[in-house]
Amino acid sequence: MALRPVQVNIKALDHSAVGRFWAEALGWGAHSPGVTTYTGPAGGTVWPEPVGLGIDVVPVPEPKMTAKNRVHLDLATTSAAHQAELVARMKALGATPAHVGQVDVPWTVLTDPEGNEFCVLEPREIYRDTGPIAAVVVDCVDPRAMARFWGAAMDWPLHEVTDDRAVFRSAKGVGPYLEFLRTPDAKTVPDRVHLDLLPYAGDDKAAEVARLRALGATDLDLGQGDVPWTCLSDPEGHEFCVLGPS
Repeated sequence: MALRPVQVNIKALDHSAVGRFWAEALGWGAHSPGVTTYTGPAGGTVWPEPVGLGIDVVPVPEPKMTAKNRVHLDLATTSAAHQAELVARMKALGATPAHVGQVDVPWTVLTDPEGNEFCVLEPREIYRDTGPIAAVVVDCVDPRAMARFWGAAMDWPLHEVTDDRAVFRSAKGVGPYLEFLRTPDAKTVPDRVHLDLLPYAGDDKAAEVARLRALGATDLDLGQGDVPWTCLSDPEGHEFCVLGPS
């Protein structure tokens, strides 16, 4: 048994506006199933996305705290001109330059209209075939511990693990990477951005959740009430959800 990451979940005061921002920024489509706005590759009719991760924007009443998100997106570019064009387009859509401690780096740090950080990367060969999202990046204290937990939790193979980072990608060799990068600061505030995982057809969601608890996941009460998904946190406190059958 194993779970698959299927979408990045972003909390927002105005989920429709944030969903439209990401759709226009990535060249994707956006629609609103229920109370969320889902953003995915334009023309896509299959969920979950067969070759990548969608973005699900969920309305919440609280604005983002001033602390940097522990989870952010890195966007891929194919040339220096493409990077400059993408940064300019993002700013025109409402993105704002941000300083999160970077000094002299080749990537550009921005925030979306509600302050969620993301990076527009310089061209990198490793991300040439990921699509617009190069990686979902998670700040953590111990990448090796994250590699053990997430490697057992999901079906994405581990590509690299060092004291400084752990890197996963779908076994299909497509879509974005999932990267855990070492940071000296422990998590102190709730995540504004998190991953949603989904069991495969025929797998037992309750059994998967029990397996995650045995691996070190902790139940999380966000006031979600009686819902078909289960909220958990990993051993470092990063929130994630195990979705029920759609």
